[in-house]
Amino acid sequence: MEITVEMVKELRQTTGAGVLDCRKALNEACGDFETAVAALREKGLAEAAKRAGREASDGRIEVYGHQGNRVAVMLELNCETDFVARTDDFQTLAHDLALHIAFAAPRYVTREDVPDEVVEGERAIYRAQALEEGKPEHIVDRIIEGRLEKFYQQVCLMEQAFVKDEDKMVQELITDAIAKLGENIILRRFVRYQLGESVE
Repeated sequence: MEITVEMVKELRQTTGAGVLDCRKALNEACGDFETAVAALREKGLAEAAKRAGREASDGRIEVYGHQGNRVAVMLELNCETDFVARTDDFQTLAHDLALHIAFAAPRYVTREDVPDEVVEGERAIYRAQALEEGKPEHIVDRIIEGRLEKFYQQVCLMEQAFVKDEDKMVQELITDAIAKLGENIILRRFVRYQLGESVE
């Protein structure tokens, strides 16, 4: 049975597991939805979604300098207890996220953080480009949406491919940590500095 994008999306919405984990579970279950859900629950990824609403006010501030201190990142990574915040796994996650931010230079944590005026500006650019390329008017909106998805993948941290494992998105990295550590984990905010960049 062919595993469609819609099937993966539905399983992801139901379980909160990552895209690749959902696709793998569906492939192993030969497309059977309930079997895939059960497999993900056994793996613990579905439990991560249940923890998402829990308060996460402990954690750590991670500071990372990269490339001879020409790039620096500071981020706040939260969890529920100081016990988890002190674990090697949590500290490694914070370090890996800071390293990723230094390398990939995201501008926002999630797509919901992108200001409306930025999104509308991108839409206007993509519309002008599509029309200039001679694309038919009736498909321009689909082209805009496709290019907007790529924009989100470039500028939103949670939608970027993780620098150490490009088969995994940053959101999946955090979801895996939630499943492993048993607490809600939230990347609250970050700032990235690069020597010589203009201040806006």
